[in-house]
Amino acid sequence: MKRNILIAIVILGALGLITFTLINNKKENEAKTAIVAEKNASVSVKTETVKTEEISLDFSVNGIFEPLQELKFSAEKPGRVVRVLVDEGSSVRIGQTLAIVRSEQINSDLTTAEASYQNALTDFNRFENAYQTGGVTKQQLDQAKLNLVTSKSRLQQAKVNVGDTNIKSTINGIVNKKYIEPGSVLGAATQMFEIVNVSKLKLQVSINETQVAGLKLGNLVNVTASVYPDMKFAGKITFIAPMADSSLNFPVEIEITNSASNDLKAGMYGTAEFASKQQKQSMMVVPRNAFVGSVSSNQIFVVENGIAKLKNVTAGRILGDKVELLNGLSDNEIVIVTGQINLTDGTKVEVIK
Repeated sequence: MKRNILIAIVILGALGLITFTLINNKKENEAKTAIVAEKNASVSVKTETVKTEEISLDFSVNGIFEPLQELKFSAEKPGRVVRVLVDEGSSVRIGQTLAIVRSEQINSDLTTAEASYQNALTDFNRFENAYQTGGVTKQQLDQAKLNLVTSKSRLQQAKVNVGDTNIKSTINGIVNKKYIEPGSVLGAATQMFEIVNVSKLKLQVSINETQVAGLKLGNLVNVTASVYPDMKFAGKITFIAPMADSSLNFPVEIEITNSASNDLKAGMYGTAEFASKQQKQSMMVVPRNAFVGSVSSNQIFVVENGIAKLKNVTAGRILGDKVELLNGLSDNEIVIVTGQINLTDGTKVEVIK
């Protein structure tokens, strides 16, 4: 009995010692955390200075070259491919035969249509002669004439169907892909060829509202390709969207005449260089990444005595990595360009280089 009591006392004492140790450790950790929090109360940021600069109003926009024309040929009638007259990479002209297709059903329909037409023609001539002598009525003659017209129409359609067995190009261009070979069996809408015209190309770019305001249809634009940095191609604006897209930019299409050797390929990256009539203009600018979220937010953090202050501004034109400021800030104010995600109005900041 005494032994059990002694064991219980030892256990309780041990538990008390452990509890006391844990409480002391907790207090020490809280004190250390408070010290660290006090030391790290400021948020590290990078800054830039607001300046009034002479800014060039020229700008460039990137896009992707697209072919002037792109056509995918699909079969309209069933049949079997007899001959394929072009290969991938072949240049083709409008009206050139690309492949020949044989269809027993189409040939049979033509033979039947020709026979029906000849019978209808013979009947009409016989009825017309008989009508002159009173052997048939006017109604019988009209019916024979109707049969002749119907048979002729069917014959013409049968000849068109036979003509469809010669697959012809409807554009000038280059065969980009060939999907058939001699012996291929065609069904309705079977894909046969893909032809692209790259004698001219289109460069699709998106331009913001301040930039698009100075553009007009027919304006000449210098264009370069990323793979030919030393070559310049003459471009002309052929389309300006009347309405902005979901990103509030306006799609603009530039047509470029390719070189004689077709150096430009559809799918390459290109850059359109837009020249402004007014080469340079003095304006107050800030880095584009100074804006909280995006330029459209019109909010910027500035540093005042080590404190981040959120200010409302009015943004003007976007000029590459800089943005024109119409009002809200003054020259030489310090704006925060990185670290805004961790800031609220009044947060202490530490400027880092």
